[in-house]
Amino acid sequence: MKFGEAGRTPFPTCRARGSAPSDPLRSHIVPPGGPSTVRITLAVLASLAGSPAALFSQSPGANGDRPSVFFDCAGRSCNFNYYRTEIPWVNWVRQPEDADVHLIMTSQATGAGGREYQLDFIGTGDSEYEDQLRYRAPLTGTDREALDGIAHTLSLGLLYFASASGFEQFAEIVEVARDGIDPGARVVTGTEVEDPWDFWVFSLNGGAEVEGEQTRRTQRVDGSFNASRVTPTWRLGFRGNMNFNRREVDLTEGEFVDQRTDWGVRQIVVYAVADHWSIGMQGEVSKATRFNQQFRTELTPAVEYSVFPYEQATRRALTAFYKVGPAHRRYIEPTVFGETAETRWEHAAEVELSQRQRWGDASIRLLGSHFLHDTDLYSVALRGYLDVRIARGLSLGAGGNISWVSDQIYLSAEGATDAEALLNLQQRSQDFNYEIEVGFSFQFGSVYNNVVNNRFDGGRGFYGF
Repeated sequence: MKFGEAGRTPFPTCRARGSAPSDPLRSHIVPPGGPSTVRITLAVLASLAGSPAALFSQSPGANGDRPSVFFDCAGRSCNFNYYRTEIPWVNWVRQPEDADVHLIMTSQATGAGGREYQLDFIGTGDSEYEDQLRYRAPLTGTDREALDGIAHTLSLGLLYFASASGFEQFAEIVEVARDGIDPGARVVTGTEVEDPWDFWVFSLNGGAEVEGEQTRRTQRVDGSFNASRVTPTWRLGFRGNMNFNRREVDLTEGEFVDQRTDWGVRQIVVYAVADHWSIGMQGEVSKATRFNQQFRTELTPAVEYSVFPYEQATRRALTAFYKVGPAHRRYIEPTVFGETAETRWEHAAEVELSQRQRWGDASIRLLGSHFLHDTDLYSVALRGYLDVRIARGLSLGAGGNISWVSDQIYLSAEGATDAEALLNLQQRSQDFNYEIEVGFSFQFGSVYNNVVNNRFDGGRGFYGF
């Protein structure tokens, strides 16, 4: 019988009686709303000799009959409770050591403004199983539609794993054509359709805010415009923004008022030269009151090399970036060097290594730059993050950054007033800045966490659960 005939069907699944996929290492692109072309049903076989409730029992005795999954996700759409609720035919475990498959979900923005989610299924222990699925959520979709699409894609990947790893005794995969579409048909790519917008995507954003109390008042107005075009060869992006801020604070000596309007227009053009090389151009026209710049314009050529293929960027990346070019600045107040306007050439380099693997996450970035007319005007920054699983239930995390700064040519000769310094309204001279954070996480108790109970969910802010 098919589960769900008497009630709501969860996201679902399987019929795989020993029919392992022909190629255990695959990459699937699931179209937005993936279930529209393929319907996968869950069949309970006679080996369970029971009702659907028996298959989804939470008792420890039944857990060994189902795949155990460790969900490793950070960032957008990591709605663990939703996936546990909609995919109850697997065991969701708290520790990777207890899992049959380690599931890593990462994501990145698409050219149309949506998001592509990458799901990596990695067998644990002696298993050499490895698989990859991708789901693309469109910009116009709702959060619920994105969650549904991810859940369907996740279900499909877990089914293939169950089929290939000996969990086929209770279910089998059934692919059913829908609306006359072959479930095995290839997904049509964006380059194979006629697009009246020629891959251009635009967005407008704006907002206003008024807040305050008896002795403090703030008004803000902001807006932005974005235009982008992304193809396998080209990436073009343009962004404009405007921010108006007015702040009033009652002090013992009187009233402090600060009003400023900042704006900026930025562009980036990138061309894929080869599999691992890219060249581009960055440009900017802006006003930044906090940095004493009435007007700034910059046009900078750049080049980047990626050691790993760019397609692997969400899981691992090692890139080297370099740019060089002139920037013209016109200042609000004369600078500490006595300049009211100047054009200076500057170059910068950046090396970044990032990993998201079964043992945890790690990233490190080294940045450096200096002005060509005076090498003593430089800055160097080191930023990193590390989260490592040390033992069962124990994770250690550390993050931080440190910068050595000696290139603040824009600083006002008059300096910042006490009020501007307290409210961080004006950049001040500094030789370095730093931030360091360390922590740990230790979990113990029940291995399985399939149950979801969201009662009094709105009270978490009071009780902390």
